Amino acid sequence: MPLKACFGAALVAATLFALPAAAQDAEKTLFFYNWTDYYPVELLTKFEKETGIKVILDGFDSNDTLLAKLQSGGASYDVIVPSDYVIPGLIKDGLLMKIDTNQMSNYAHMKDAFRNPDFDPKHEYSAPYLWGVTGLAYDSAQVEGGTLEASWKEYFEPRPGLEGKIAALDTASDEILAASLYLGIPQCTESNEDAARILELLQAQKEKLKLYSSDSTVDRMASGEVAMHHVWNGATARATAQRDTIRFLYPKEGTPMFRDNFAVPANAPHPENAKIFINWMMAPENAAAVSNAIAYANAIKSDEFLKDQWKKMEAINMPEEYAPRLVPTQDCGPKARELRDRIWTRLKG
Repeated sequence: MPLKACFGAALVAATLFALPAAAQDAEKTLFFYNWTDYYPVELLTKFEKETGIKVILDGFDSNDTLLAKLQSGGASYDVIVPSDYVIPGLIKDGLLMKIDTNQMSNYAHMKDAFRNPDFDPKHEYSAPYLWGVTGLAYDSAQVEGGTLEASWKEYFEPRPGLEGKIAALDTASDEILAASLYLGIPQCTESNEDAARILELLQAQKEKLKLYSSDSTVDRMASGEVAMHHVWNGATARATAQRDTIRFLYPKEGTPMFRDNFAVPANAPHPENAKIFINWMMAPENAAAVSNAIAYANAIKSDEFLKDQWKKMEAINMPEEYAPRLVPTQDCGPKARELRDRIWTRLKG
């Protein structure tokens, strides 16, 4: 090595060691903002051991909460997990950093069906995490006859024996979309008349609910606290593993499909660590580890690492004949979102 290069390397090393210990540790840190109960903590231990990067995990309960946090600039995270329909708006508003996922080494493991998504065609700003659906879970042991019709009617106009035993998600987007599907209203409607119909349905249902909550859904179902829950299929599968009388419905009027993704905020304090983490998560064995723990399907060629119990469960492996029922979540415009917010405020006020 030339003398000049030796001197330069020594100077860099001296500068590094001159930094306070806290500053050096900060460079080996990753602030991860994910949905609550949506990542196995033990996998973070593996990542930390393999990379030397310490992960600090924080949770949120809805895309609305995530958006509010990003828009306020009140916190700095390195990796976030927005749903598909949220990403175009984040890109447009300059809230995401360009990370060129398609150039990462583990991008080669992505399933073809998840390449070139409509919300980020070149995968410049995001990488797939997990995908699934939002439907209805019920405890067949608490239902007369043991079965329910695969319809939102069972939820919005429940049988007398289920009244007071139903849990709704505490998120405007999920509840209003379900109501829209049941009523045959476009999910991004801007009509005041449509809004009035949705609000009327939700208000009539409210008195028949036990609670609104997007947290602890698995425990609530597994314990038998509720007989029905508007919930995600992955949470249902995990609850079913503890209480085998739980069943999952794909409503015939339409079953919302979601695709959750990794992304990096524009103000991320450790963007290089974020890229390392995202690439690491696209390795098949790591993607499968999440699916095995959280019970949602991933977008990586990782089937050989999946547990048999998830391969056999209908809540995770949807019967092919239900495919036409899947409804991708749309990115609604400002007027539609404002209308949704007004409905939710009236309902919860």
